Amino acid sequence: MATTTKALFRGAAATSSTTLYTVPSSTTTVVTNIVVTNSAATAATFTIAFNGVDVFTTSPIAANSTAGFDIKQVLATTNTITGLASATTVRFHISGVEIS
Repeated sequence: MATTTKALFRGAAATSSTTLYTVPSSTTTVVTNIVVTNSAATAATFTIAFNGVDVFTTSPIAANSTAGFDIKQVLATTNTITGLASATTVRFHISGVEIS
């Protein structure tokens, strides 16, 4: 069984719900960390869901700030991570381990 530590998604959030990551076939993924940044001079909000279940729902992030979350969430083959934010100045950095 191979395990690969990787960045599951790194980039700017869209303002409508977008798939950020899909678990590959014959693979289980463990999400381990999420970092959310907001580079704007005004506060924003963000939403992240694992396979349709909200983990963060319209959560606030202050202007010019970073929030980090250590989690352990298992996702099965074809499960998805989706997300959006109120502004494209919000960026997501989602890390984890793929097990195949």
